[in-house]
Amino acid sequence: MNRFPRVMGMRSGYDPAEVDALIGRIESTLGRGSHAMEPVTADDVRRATFRARRGGYQETAVDFALEAFVVALETQAKRPVRLALAEPTGDMLREEWFETQAARVERVAFRAGRMGTGYNEDEVDAFLDRIVATLRGTTDYPVTAEEVRAAKFSTVMLRAGYLIADVDAFLAGIADVLGQRV
Repeated sequence: MNRFPRVMGMRSGYDPAEVDALIGRIESTLGRGSHAMEPVTADDVRRATFRARRGGYQETAVDFALEAFVVALETQAKRPVRLALAEPTGDMLREEWFETQAARVERVAFRAGRMGTGYNEDEVDAFLDRIVATLRGTTDYPVTAEEVRAAKFSTVMLRAGYLIADVDAFLAGIADVLGQRV
């Protein structure tokens, strides 16, 4: 597949296979391609380098496209992962709505942190368990929306951790839900 124009003659350009592999990961991260690929961050794209190959992709065309992808990845990272915030009406009772929100918290899956860093998974999971108990009304020590907004977790290096931006965005939505629990 030719995603970009190729250089002419004996000149060298970016290796098409390497560029196509990175573009595939970017599209997967943005939800446009196969979701089986490892996600990529804007910083990963900025640091990307490609080998030179005769007849490869024109460097300028690839560089412009990658800059556009960086903007798209940064925009996606800033977009909060929101839960449904509509108050229950009609057939759905208030407690059923909070049970639905608790089930969503139980099902959340965060992407792995990049470059060996991220939030400590055990701390985040324990905090989410407290949130679920609060939403279900099964704890003597409920979590408040303010506590969720102020939550801090240890970061880990060189071992599994949750992507910080994903956790922060998700908790922003949860704080709004807990604000309605009062």
